[in-house]
Amino acid sequence: MARILIVEDEPDIVMCLEEDLRRQGHDTRVARDGSEGLALGREGGWDLVLLDVMLPKMDGFDVCSELRKAGVMTPIIMLTARVQEAEKELGLDSGADDYVTKPFSLRELRARIRAQLRRADRHEPRVVRFGPCEVDFDRAALRRSGQPVDITPQELRLLGVFLRNRGRVLSRDQLIASAWGHGVAITDRAVDTHVFNLRKKIEPEPSAPKFLLGVRGLGYRFEDEN
Repeated sequence: MARILIVEDEPDIVMCLEEDLRRQGHDTRVARDGSEGLALGREGGWDLVLLDVMLPKMDGFDVCSELRKAGVMTPIIMLTARVQEAEKELGLDSGADDYVTKPFSLRELRARIRAQLRRADRHEPRVVRFGPCEVDFDRAALRRSGQPVDITPQELRLLGVFLRNRGRVLSRDQLIASAWGHGVAITDRAVDTHVFNLRKKIEPEPSAPKFLLGVRGLGYRFEDEN
């Protein structure tokens, strides 16, 4: 049984989703606007979030982006009546794991939910370990060699972006969009400063990093230690 948060304001869709998910044995809770969805999502303890795009108070793109910036790694499937490729790209760029267009088949949605739950079980534990470090995103805590290390919320969000994208080169623009949010006035130099500070907290030798690697002219890449 999974705990699934439904963030949706259309009563008919809410009723349909709740009935079907409970029939599958899942535990559900509903948020009927973006602000409530963000608050509940930040509480943690969810196995999956079904997130509508067009919501009162705050749209789904912003909810998704804010959850990722808060270090929430729960799988998110976005639901929307929009069909443009640009909208789908925006949803995925904001941190969504999958995207389903309304009207959708319940059978297809079930399959996508199962796939995300399997992937989360395999690849996205709430506690992530690498080298001597352990990151607990639910508790917003970092430990190195068993000792607690002070980490700011922004550093935690940035580290979460790197951990979700192991092995990928991320440009500074991509890091800004994922860790700070679209439209935030952050300079490349500010990104470099945060990376420098993060290295001091996770690297055995910050001047010779093993995890957070710079890629000349492109950005940064996170690699697990060999």
